[in-house]
Amino acid sequence: MPLINSGFSVLSEDFAADPYRYFAALREQSPVHYEPSVDSYFVSRYHDVKRVLTDHEAFSTEMLQARAEPVMRGRVLAQMTGAEHTAKRKVIVRGFTGQVLQDQVRAIHANATELIAPFLTRGRVDLINDFGKPLALYVALDALGLDKKDWQQVAVWYSGVAEFITTIALTPERRRHCLDCADQLEAYLVPIIEERRRRPGDDLISALCTAEYDGVAMSDRDVTALVLNVLIAAAEPADKTLALLFKHLIDHPEQLAQVRQDPSLLAAAIAETLRYTPPVQLIPRQAERDAVLAGTTVPAGTIIFCMIGAANRDPEAFAAPDTFDIHRSDLATARSFTAAAQHLSFGTGLHQCVGAAFARAEIETVAAMLLSLFDQVRYGDGFHYQEVGLYTRGPASLLLDFTPTAGVENGK
Repeated sequence: MPLINSGFSVLSEDFAADPYRYFAALREQSPVHYEPSVDSYFVSRYHDVKRVLTDHEAFSTEMLQARAEPVMRGRVLAQMTGAEHTAKRKVIVRGFTGQVLQDQVRAIHANATELIAPFLTRGRVDLINDFGKPLALYVALDALGLDKKDWQQVAVWYSGVAEFITTIALTPERRRHCLDCADQLEAYLVPIIEERRRRPGDDLISALCTAEYDGVAMSDRDVTALVLNVLIAAAEPADKTLALLFKHLIDHPEQLAQVRQDPSLLAAAIAETLRYTPPVQLIPRQAERDAVLAGTTVPAGTIIFCMIGAANRDPEAFAAPDTFDIHRSDLATARSFTAAAQHLSFGTGLHQCVGAAFARAEIETVAAMLLSLFDQVRYGDGFHYQEVGLYTRGPASLLLDFTPTAGVENGK
């Protein structure tokens, strides 16, 4: 296990190359790790992370005013509390549950079928860049009622917005780029929002445009912020989770065979993927008053980054935490996509991810479809695996070779 000495930094290239290598040392030697260059603390133990995420009076989301609002164009759900949070969250939840969710599942399957078709006869696909990234945007745009033909342009703008939120220290040049992306994305959305106010449909933007809080309709900026909130939440983790699921199943062929034999295990495989390699690695909070965590005093006003990847591998919370095991008894698959989840990959407490059930439906639908199409799935010849990202993390690419199933080979 590496030593966490005075020169260690979670912002270093060495840490970025493989943060999992350092998580045990952080939990044991420096569970509340201070980074002077960004004047922030990084908390790695499960119970400390859970405390920070659930004690909303002591640890707030105030930092999002600087970390998110400049590109989101307004307050997002994570900044809201009380009646406002309940009312606005309810509008979004209705867009991802019940009959609406069933309709979205059919659209997800259709999108995935369209995107994978060109690669089936080739027997080779980059699950991130050829398939996962466009699918994530397709699905998010469908949910919002936006035109998928614009996905590539939206992807450029969206990536700038996501970069602003998920980069701990932006250079002035990258900050300007991100703000420019936000300007262009807002300019794209405003006329659409105005049109949905005049002629609402059955999409989520229309639902936001026609919803009221305290008897008053939301402003264009309120709607824009929540649309971007949904876009980031729906698209950012999706391609990463799908690719990581396939990576872990390929790395554990006996578990892949079990999932093929018993498709009901797929939900457990997804839940274990989220625990083992969460796509969202850091969740920030701000100390509202001096707080003591693992014997360290964190001053009021300080930013705390909850290290989800480290917490999810804490042996105090999970047995054999560094082992990928779809059969583990301490994960409880049935509640792994709810507010009662044992893992912390969707956050927890008041601001637990609003789209957890949707994420399960999306990944399960797409993974089941791909497993039915891919026989003898394996890494592509010469492929070198690399993960990237500190705040959100996933494969840079995932080149897979496979033998198309018999129906595909026969053009069925």
